[in-house]
Amino acid sequence: MQDENSIEVKNLVKVFKVYKDKGSSLKEKALFWHRNKYEERYVLNGISFEIKKGEAVGLIGHNGCGKSTTLKLLTKIMYPTSGSLEIKGKVSALIELGAGFHPDMSGRENIYINASIFGLTKKEIDARVDKIIEFSELSQFIDDPVRTYSSGMYMRLAFAVAINVEADILFIDEILAVGDVAFQKKCFDNLKKIKEAGTTIVIVSHALNQIEEICDRSIWIDAGKIRMQGKPSDVHKEYLEFMQRK
Repeated sequence: MQDENSIEVKNLVKVFKVYKDKGSSLKEKALFWHRNKYEERYVLNGISFEIKKGEAVGLIGHNGCGKSTTLKLLTKIMYPTSGSLEIKGKVSALIELGAGFHPDMSGRENIYINASIFGLTKKEIDARVDKIIEFSELSQFIDDPVRTYSSGMYMRLAFAVAINVEADILFIDEILAVGDVAFQKKCFDNLKKIKEAGTTIVIVSHALNQIEEICDRSIWIDAGKIRMQGKPSDVHKEYLEFMQRK
C-alpha cells in the first residue's frame, strides 16, 4: 500500500446468489432440492480506486448500483467475492441508523457500547462522554432506553459518537438525510472541521449538493462498475444528464 493512501481497492467483485424458488424448511429443501436453483448477481464487477489520506470522496449512483455494498465491504460488514481492499488507520462509520445500539439500554449505555465497537477503551470513553452528549443535544433523554428515541434522535446519538471517536477514516451512508435542518448543518460544519484536521471521509449519498460541499472527488458507480470519477461538479453533471436520458 502506498504511504499517501488511506484506502486501496483493486478489482473488487461482489456476487450475491439470488434463489428462484428456495424451500423455507429443511424438509422442503430435502424433498425439492432441484428447486434450489439460483442466479449469480454481480453487484460489483471489478472496481478499483484509491483514496488518499485526508481526502473526502463521494460515492454516487442510482439505487442498486453497488455504492452501499462498496461501503459495507470497506467497513467489513461483508466480504468480497474476489479482489482486494486495504485500509490504513482507525475507522469510524455511520452505515445504518441505530446499528450497534441496544434498544433496551439507555443512550448513555449505548454510547459506551458503540464507542467500544470503534476501539475506544472505557477510560477514553469516560473522557469523551460529556462531549458526545452535549453534541447530540439529548441530555434530557440520555438515560432513557433508545427504543423510545425517534429516528432523528438515533441519528444525533450515532453521529455524536462517530465523530468523537477521532478516527483516521469516517464512512457515512445516507444517514445525514435524517434529522432537522439545524442539526444537519451542525453535522456538516463538524464534517468540514474533521476533514480540515486530516480525516479521510467516504460518503454515500443521493444529495449531490452535499457531496459537492464536502468532497474533493466523486466516484460514479453504475451497474457494478466505475463509470466516472473526478471533480464532483463535473461528475455530477454527467450523472444527471445520464439519468435524464434513461
